[in-house]
Amino acid sequence: MELGNTDEIKMDLLKRSAKHREELENEVRLLSARTESILTNALIIGGTLVASYFIVRQFTGKSGKTKKTRNKTLTVLPAAQAQAVQEADESPGIVSQIGTALASQATVFLLGLAKEKLAAYLQSPPSKQANDNERH
Repeated sequence: MELGNTDEIKMDLLKRSAKHREELENEVRLLSARTESILTNALIIGGTLVASYFIVRQFTGKSGKTKKTRNKTLTVLPAAQAQAVQEADESPGIVSQIGTALASQATVFLLGLAKEKLAAYLQSPPSKQANDNERH
């Protein structure tokens, strides 16, 4: 009787072991899928950031070199002329700030759009033509 009882216990333990192994394999598959999607998103965002950086660099035309500042002489102007000069000096700064803000907003929009398009492309099933080419 004890021999039959030990076989039943052994079979029960083997079934439990198989069940736990299957659950662990399912968790590993789920973790792998999550990791893959996170890495894909990170690569998409990183690649888009690099591409947008180079595009912005090309349009702005700024070089990595710093410009030398010229020595300015101090002149005393009447108050009205001083205010006009100050407004003239500030306007290019405002225009460049507006341009920078627009460029950053456009970059954020394009990054979101690129992420959506690339994610949709990566999740789409392979085309019928690609499957036909693989068979031949």
